[in-house]
Amino acid sequence: MRLSDEALLQAWQRGDKAAGTELFDRYFHVVSRFFRNKVDRGIDDLIQATFLRLLEARDGFRGDGTFRGFVLGIAFNVLRNHYYTKRVDAERVDLGVVSVHDLAPRPSEALAARAEARLLLEGLRRIPVEHQVLLELYFWEPLGAPEIAAMLGVPVGTIRTRIRRAKQLLEIELGKLTTDAAVLNTTIDDLEGWARRVREGFDTDRRER
Repeated sequence: MRLSDEALLQAWQRGDKAAGTELFDRYFHVVSRFFRNKVDRGIDDLIQATFLRLLEARDGFRGDGTFRGFVLGIAFNVLRNHYYTKRVDAERVDLGVVSVHDLAPRPSEALAARAEARLLLEGLRRIPVEHQVLLELYFWEPLGAPEIAAMLGVPVGTIRTRIRRAKQLLEIELGKLTTDAAVLNTTIDDLEGWARRVREGFDTDRRER
């Protein structure tokens, strides 16, 4: 019988390494995809830190939202700490304001064959990190507004407002990144489709490694 994610976590926390291995296998690609377009190096360390925090979670999964959201909430906290500790001036990073491009102004290492997909990936890196996370959770995982709200501990209405704002910011950045009206219009008009194809590209790349 296939054990639930919660049961596997409880067994892992009791010392069952096989349960930990199965849970890792279930969620490795989810956590890896979360970090792919947000950091330029050290992804393996962040993945390891996420699963370590999952193991050490004292209260475990309390059933608020989905287990996937629970895992991704831990990954988001790991990402925050990564950027907080990265600043040599000890200045606190406001992820509601700064973007991945601000923090690491290099092209994404995530590869994409089509111009629309490359444009989307770079556009996401240029909006504030918190908005980028919202769009990627919404389009790539995919988590609905109620699940994201449970993950972040904010009202559902607030999440819906932030998602709309994130889309607006993304459209602005996409317009700055290309003068090719056809590519721009295709990307904006089919944002959900291009986001899905980018995710499929990430998963294909993972399977081929």
